[in-house]
Amino acid sequence: MALTTTDIDAAADDIANADVLLLQLETPVAASEHAAAIAKAHRTTVILNPAPAQPLPDSLLASVDILTPNQSETELLSGVKVDNHEDARRAAGVLRTRMMDAESTAVVLTLGEQGALMLTATESEHVSALTVDAVDTTGAGDAFCGALATALASGEALRTAVGFANAAGAAAVTVVGATPSMPTRAKIARLT
Repeated sequence: MALTTTDIDAAADDIANADVLLLQLETPVAASEHAAAIAKAHRTTVILNPAPAQPLPDSLLASVDILTPNQSETELLSGVKVDNHEDARRAAGVLRTRMMDAESTAVVLTLGEQGALMLTATESEHVSALTVDAVDTTGAGDAFCGALATALASGEALRTAVGFANAAGAAAVTVVGATPSMPTRAKIARLT
């Protein structure tokens, strides 16, 4: 049974009162778009992890504050091939333009073992990954996005939140399986 806009309406008060809404694309785009619009109307920070990769309507991107694509998702959504950090910056810029409110939006492009590129209206920064012995990358993006949302909801600045998220992604790749690899705050703290 797929999530519907009616389901989103039933959770509208929770969305409106949240600090952060984290969305991904395993739910129908219409439901995600509706949730994002409710969140945006109530100044709830909206993070969209555009996975699995698929074309997105500009109307959804207009309600997103922080977009967290990986390299292949970035290429699909921006039309820019990402072979190096300069390509990543250019692609992230294209995505920020699609997000409409270019003054307050951010793209945090996850680059796996190369870290993440954070692009806002005022800064572009490569945040290095932590060096770990990776055994399974399943769930690393989910760990990254969950940790990013957690840090932002705790009041951290975006740059600090991206560092925390990088540590969560690094911790996740040291364990086999998606669910068992989700790190605790304590495990993330040991890596930072």
